[in-house]
Amino acid sequence: MARHTVVIAGGGPTGMMLAAELALAQIDVVIVERRATPDPDRARAGGLHARTIEVLDQRGVAGRFLAAGKAMQTQGFGRVRLDISDFPSRYNYGLALPQVQTEQLLAAWVTELGVPTMREREVTGFAQDDAGVDVALSGGSSIRADYLVGCDGGRSVIRKAAGIEFAGWAPSTSWLMAEVEMAQKPEFGLRPGGGIGPAGGGDGIMVVLTEREVEHAGEPTLQDVSEALIAADGTDYGVHSLSWTSRFTDNTRQAAAYRKGRILLAGDAAHVHAPLGGQGLNTGVQDAVNLGWKLAQVARETSPQSLLDTYHDERHPVGAAVLQNTMAQVALTSPGDRHQALRTTMTELLRMDEPRKSIAGMMSGLDIRYDLGPGHPLLGRRMPDLDIATADGPVRLYEFLHGARPVLLNLDRSHGLDIAPWTDRVQLIDADYGGPWELPVLGSVSAPLAVVIRPDGYVAWVGDGTGTGLRDALTAWFGAGT
Repeated sequence: MARHTVVIAGGGPTGMMLAAELALAQIDVVIVERRATPDPDRARAGGLHARTIEVLDQRGVAGRFLAAGKAMQTQGFGRVRLDISDFPSRYNYGLALPQVQTEQLLAAWVTELGVPTMREREVTGFAQDDAGVDVALSGGSSIRADYLVGCDGGRSVIRKAAGIEFAGWAPSTSWLMAEVEMAQKPEFGLRPGGGIGPAGGGDGIMVVLTEREVEHAGEPTLQDVSEALIAADGTDYGVHSLSWTSRFTDNTRQAAAYRKGRILLAGDAAHVHAPLGGQGLNTGVQDAVNLGWKLAQVARETSPQSLLDTYHDERHPVGAAVLQNTMAQVALTSPGDRHQALRTTMTELLRMDEPRKSIAGMMSGLDIRYDLGPGHPLLGRRMPDLDIATADGPVRLYEFLHGARPVLLNLDRSHGLDIAPWTDRVQLIDADYGGPWELPVLGSVSAPLAVVIRPDGYVAWVGDGTGTGLRDALTAWFGAGT
């Protein structure tokens, strides 16, 4: 029987990001993926939000994605566009980038990191015991692993086999998405429940429209596209030459637990919702970055298994918030005069500065705060990418996170911080920084004298010059000192 430390079921963006995180931590990981290659004919996520770009920047690969995509103000809530250009981030915008390209770029990175991918194979079941997991694969083979992570989508085999409840709300709305050609050119723009616009190139036109029926027996057809156009605009514009089509709903569900023993869930396997706001892929990638370093430490036995419980504690509330805001967006974009009244009210509200910042901070992922207890406003929030001055010269702070290792940033040269028992795990950086401390939504915060930054870029401890609580924080997050 083959042996790996971690088996990841599913090679989409979430699975590949998790594999990269584990590989950076020198963990033996393998991906099992049913597809031979990323499917170019399936339109799913259309881009990356600001925090996801920051996460990729923390690993030194954001430039690859920026070169392939188009930076623009894509942030929106329902149909209300939200400008985040005033947010204190290097990436105060969205990146328009088709999911197939995102997957191709992640796949290339994962290959560089030496992660094997077993394509055209599926996990069909598993049996876990106190020491590990026996993972059964299609074709009759199996793998022995310490941990199994289900990144295998909304119909997750892993979640179902683990017996984890997937509670939520049944679909109320179905949307049809297609790339077609038309004899008469329609007016591009939004409609009640959808929109029509240019496709990637040539004569193609992208159609996204609400369907009259929620339940469907088969794949959408050209006739379905015609009927949806007639319902929306009174004509189908002579639609023809269907290139591809897909269908999605507002099925909204979340796993009751993100961990059950040695089985973990991430991405769509843990949460599904309407695609409004483009949060699915982004939430999954950030799930992976939260889980990766924790799983690596537990697998190396430098941290106890209880560290994995913090993955559920931190990411389940984030997923629940996404479910809530997508349901709200479905209501905002539904056709009808009553929903139009709601859209008008929300549009007026989101023109105001504070509501705009609050909603945009949530949608972009820049305002996520993990509950690490009371303290400095930075505690539990993303660390800003400061331009700091070190003994070796100026450097961007995120460069120290490229290897997915934690950082203790000491900005008070008059006070040394002793982390000798953790020097094999934690980087101590003495530096100077004289600029303002700005956080999205919150604005200016008081300058800390030192911070501990987790590998996922979130602040785990804020120092006041005394070192109080530092050893406890290092032990809690990175294991006992040696």
